Amino acid sequence: QVQLVESGGGLVRPGESLRLSCSASGFGSDYYTFVWFRQAPGKEREAVLCINKSGGMTWYADSDDSVKGRFSILRYDAKNTVYLQMNMMKPEDTAVYYCAVAKSYYCSEHPSDMRSWGQGTQVTVSS
Repeated sequence: QVQLVESGGGLVRPGESLRLSCSASGFGSDYYTFVWFRQAPGKEREAVLCINKSGGMTWYADSDDSVKGRFSILRYDAKNTVYLQMNMMKPEDTAVYYCAVAKSYYCSEHPSDMRSWGQGTQVTVSS
């Protein structure tokens, strides 16, 4: 049973940084592809970026222009943990952030392609 637990959410001011963690258990995380999603109030869940088992990263269309250059994803397989580093944060980054594991090796932006989800962590960017 794959289990994911996110942590690190909170309230930050515009321009500040935040690092989210996703701790995995029940499997060897180095075999899997991880995707960070976010869901803002009243909006659909959207993929933010993905890291595959080889360390390759993919940013997704809806968020590409707004997060590339500010967000990055790191994986630390020895700790079965994946991180989402968010810099120069903006109010539009406010959302619940979810960590997910894909069903296959390939990155995907579709929630239906994920095999497991974390419970989500709230991130609020406000002055």
